[in-house]
Amino acid sequence: MTQGLHTDDPAALTRHIESRFHARHREQLPALAALAEKVETVHFGDDHVPEGLADLLQRMIGALEVHMKKEELILFPAIRKGGGPGIGTPIAVMRADHDDHAQDVAEIRRLTGGLGLPEGACRSWTALYVGLGEFISDLEEHIRLENNVLFPPFETEAAHV
Repeated sequence: MTQGLHTDDPAALTRHIESRFHARHREQLPALAALAEKVETVHFGDDHVPEGLADLLQRMIGALEVHMKKEELILFPAIRKGGGPGIGTPIAVMRADHDDHAQDVAEIRRLTGGLGLPEGACRSWTALYVGLGEFISDLEEHIRLENNVLFPPFETEAAHV
């Protein structure tokens, strides 16, 4: 997924994260929330319906938007300037947000039975789970890139300031 990406250039990596992941999450989540609402409404009472999924995705839209704005307006510009004193604090906040996002993903998996479609699932239900699989994969790669590639050099720097 990061083929051709220069992960040793933090400024380029921040731009990649914004264009590849931030833009994609903003595109994916509202459509998924609407699909979840449709599936929950049409299949109300079905034992397999992922009840509460639409509400969870709506909350995630807000939480991810706040998270991405903090990166775009505060952390990424600081990284593009080479870091500096105090950068450890916003990175710690982002890591805490990432932990929250991971809990939300675990809840999506719980509500959907691991994205396992019930027999005879309609097209909307199928599209919802396929889309959720793509979103989760994108979000996990986004978090991995930040936690394991982008942040560590700046955390090391911050620890020595």
